Amino acid sequence: MKITKDMTIGEVLRINPELAATLMSFGMGCVGCPASQAETIEEASMVHGMNLDELLEALNRE
Repeated sequence: MKITKDMTIGEVLRINPELAATLMSFGMGCVGCPASQAETIEEASMVHGMNLDELLEALNRE
């Protein structure tokens, strides 16, 4: 399944829990935080100053 910018972090981690390591490698150390579970990949990338395209590419590479 392709990871998209509109998916929440919770959805991504339910699809593949191992993607937590990818998210953390981009500087998102709070992937276990309850609030982050409802945040979209796009929102998280903006809040954490990540490049959305690079993040999506990495998440879909796994």
